[in-house]
Amino acid sequence: MAKQMTAQIKVQIKGGQATPAPPVGTALGPHGVNIGQFVKEFNDKTRDLNGMTVPVVISVYKDRTFDFIVKSPPAAVLLKQAAGVAQGAANPLKDKVGRVTQQQLIEIAQRKIEDLNAPNVEQAAKMIAGTARSMGIEVVG
Repeated sequence: MAKQMTAQIKVQIKGGQATPAPPVGTALGPHGVNIGQFVKEFNDKTRDLNGMTVPVVISVYKDRTFDFIVKSPPAAVLLKQAAGVAQGAANPLKDKVGRVTQQQLIEIAQRKIEDLNAPNVEQAAKMIAGTARSMGIEVVG
């Protein structure tokens, strides 16, 4: 018999750097989940993404057990890393804060393809390019 799910929690946490403090503690505490166990498992699973923000979907069950799925980092985080900028432009229509190449867009799209609603990598790259433009990052090449 399948476990009965009581909650599904979505949070964004820095890979390999989760602590029982907010947002983890405030998200899991009301559901009676062992926060220390989650932090240990999450940090072990995301050690290779050290410091990069990743979305996590946590399923909490009636017996207070849990499992979680780590998604790929948000496109904005990957674009900022590729362009070498700290943040997007305040006014992306006038200000350009960085540049990414078409090849970098394809690499980001390949990394995110399973989390995007796109039939192939080329369409996924177009979606990532739209995110780049809305952040004030120029797409070249």
